[in-house]
Amino acid sequence: MRIIAGLWGGRPIAAPEGTATRPTTDRVREAWMSAIATAIPGARVLDLFAGSGALGLEALSRGADHVTFVENSQAALRPLRKNIATLAAGDRVTVVRMNAMRFVSSLNEDAFDLVLADPPYGQGLAKELADIFFERRFARLLCVEHGRRDPLPERPALRSRRYGDTVLTFIQLEP
Repeated sequence: MRIIAGLWGGRPIAAPEGTATRPTTDRVREAWMSAIATAIPGARVLDLFAGSGALGLEALSRGADHVTFVENSQAALRPLRKNIATLAAGDRVTVVRMNAMRFVSSLNEDAFDLVLADPPYGQGLAKELADIFFERRFARLLCVEHGRRDPLPERPALRSRRYGDTVLTFIQLEP
C-alpha cells in the first residue's frame, strides 16, 4: 500500500496483517479522493473503521488540517500508529480506540467537515451509519465505502459510484 498523491505521494504505508481488515484498493482510493478533492483542503476529517489509516492519511497528504482515526481492533492500530510515525503526522492526528458506531452516536452536529468510512461489508454498518447521519448531521459530507450487496436507502442527498463490487456513496445534507 502507498499514499497516492499530495505531500506524501508514493510513500509506502503498512497494512494490518491477516484478512480481518480489507484495505481500500489504490484505484478506489484515488477515485474517492478525486471525487471529494475540493472538500479536503483545511478540513477536519474523521476516518471511521480506520484500519491502516490509508484514507485519513491520504486526506492529510492532500491538505486536510486534522484527522481523527477511529479503530477498535488492536491488530489494526499497530500499523496505523506505525504509519502515522513514518509520515511524522502525529501533530495532525488523534487516534481513538473505540467502536466506530458508538463514537458517531456521541457526536454533535457538524463536529467534522468530512467523514470517510469503510465499514466491514455484509454487516449492515454502512446503512446504520447513514441512518445516524440523516438523524444528526455530524459532518458536512459523509463518504461511505460499502459492498454492492450492502445498498444504502435511496435518498435525494445520496450519490454513488460503483467500482466492481465496491460502491462509494457520498451524502451531503443541506445545513
